[in-house]
Amino acid sequence: MHSQHIILLLTLALPILAGCSEPVPAPLEQTTQRIPDSAQSEQSVSLRVYKTPSCGCCKKWISHLEDQGISTSAVNLPDLEEVKFNFDIAPRYRSCHSAVSENGYVFEGHVPSKFIKQFLNDVPARAIGLAVPGMPAGSPGMEMGDRFMPYQVLLLQRDGSSRVYAEVSSYEEQF
Repeated sequence: MHSQHIILLLTLALPILAGCSEPVPAPLEQTTQRIPDSAQSEQSVSLRVYKTPSCGCCKKWISHLEDQGISTSAVNLPDLEEVKFNFDIAPRYRSCHSAVSENGYVFEGHVPSKFIKQFLNDVPARAIGLAVPGMPAGSPGMEMGDRFMPYQVLLLQRDGSSRVYAEVSSYEEQF
């Protein structure tokens, strides 16, 4: 058996043996696709959200997505380190949850649904997804009264680099 097959089997089997209901995902093959503007309203977006069972802000972020027409399925895991590693999310881009689209793009942290839809409608070349590192006050799922901390949505590249995809300087700019 090739070492790649052994690694894949271990990746799938270890979480099950450890008591998790689902195996930790392996990265999906990604294809760049352009959805024509006329089809934007017809495109349905579905994300699998990897989170810890007790995280309240993750639940609020999921509610934000669903309120904006994005369907979700939550996968509760005791530790997300392996998920983030498997999807090439470098530590400097990490937050409390990771979401993955049906075609393998990642959305790390409190990324507003507006930017997820925009990204999936016109995927930049060599991109793996978007990230909002940390947990900025006022971002979707991190609402704290009238507190708001301006933040950046980063475009994550396959080579491990990033660039600014969007600047969010007010609560209203998220919708």
